[in-house]
Amino acid sequence: MTRPFAGFEFLIAWRYLRARRAEGGVSVMTWITLLGITLAVFALVATLAVRAGFRAEFVDTILGANAHVTIYPSGQIDENGNLIKGFTDYDALTERLRAVPGVTYAAPMVRGQVMVSAFDQVTGGDVYGMNTADVAALPRIGTGSKAQGSLADFDRGVALGSELARILGVGVGDKVKLISPNGPKTAFGQAPRVKAYEVVYIFTAGRFDIDKIRVYLPFAEAQSFFNREGQADEIEVLVADPDHVEAMNDALLGASSPNGNLWSWKQSSGNFLRALTIEDNVMFIILSILVLIATLNIVSGLIMLVKNKGRDIGILRTMGLTEGSVLRVFFLCGAFTGTLGTLLGVGLGCLFALYIDPIFSFVNYWSGGGVWDPSIRGIYNLPAKLQVRDVASAAGLALGLSYVITIFPARRAARMNPVEALRHE
Repeated sequence: MTRPFAGFEFLIAWRYLRARRAEGGVSVMTWITLLGITLAVFALVATLAVRAGFRAEFVDTILGANAHVTIYPSGQIDENGNLIKGFTDYDALTERLRAVPGVTYAAPMVRGQVMVSAFDQVTGGDVYGMNTADVAALPRIGTGSKAQGSLADFDRGVALGSELARILGVGVGDKVKLISPNGPKTAFGQAPRVKAYEVVYIFTAGRFDIDKIRVYLPFAEAQSFFNREGQADEIEVLVADPDHVEAMNDALLGASSPNGNLWSWKQSSGNFLRALTIEDNVMFIILSILVLIATLNIVSGLIMLVKNKGRDIGILRTMGLTEGSVLRVFFLCGAFTGTLGTLLGVGLGCLFALYIDPIFSFVNYWSGGGVWDPSIRGIYNLPAKLQVRDVASAAGLALGLSYVITIFPARRAARMNPVEALRHE
């Protein structure tokens, strides 16, 4: 009994594939099928890589410029009957939070909204009042590769996001005015507070919405500016494993004050991340259908090949070749097309992901610029991240569909009656 996929079966399949069209070999349909599978797999791999890169970049900007967990107060009444909205024991609270296993960073902060003005330009700003060392420890703020100026001078000025500085037309060394409606109380009511600060540091966090509005002010100065003397509005916390930050909720709440509450980055960005997940799944399904359509062309190519090779099939059967051998011969013909198309598609998709920056720059130049708008997309460029899981799923899907689709025309060839095949020869 002939063993499955014997050498002669590969030999016959290869002979059919490399035969000239006049000899009933590879048809134009086979080349179209190969091209279709290649492009479909390329589109799937490239889309999965861009999807993974966009998600990774977006999450990295969230984790690198914002707290993983924010501890904020619910408000309490002091002995004089006044409402205290912040933490008065923020130094002790910060130390307790730093001592929690898994916490890598904890810092008190004062927050407020202001109008920022410079050179007759006015825009809104979100002020974060923090100590110099705490700002420097933020991955996307203090250690930004595109930062200008120095945090060594932070105690005498402010730090601005790069987009905010661009809108105002200021650079390092220029002055900006911060305007808050919650100024000192007078006989005529509460007057606005206006104060000028020197820009000592300009950072790029990688997120347009952050760089457009964020302002860092020294902690003590922010307390004075927003009338928060002796208080901190919240405590920012970074943890070693932000993906599983929920596991630390009990420990963090236990270390905080009785009126402390917790808000994690997943709660603030959860809806967006869930929307990304839904979009990822939908895109995978749509592109999988595209791969299926491309592999269906294998059926057309094999049916044409079987029709052209009817005489050969009849001769091989009369020579003793079994139905199984004939099935495997034509299965190998279709599988070769699917395998080669998959390999070419995976290779092109990987090259696209690796060289996405020059490719995107060329597309942007050719279209006249403005292809990628960071004010809409949130991040400044189109990232791509190759993951073994994504490449394997794309290749596995294409190969699986190709092999399954090939079985049907191969079975038709195997069941061909040799007498009928040779009747008119």
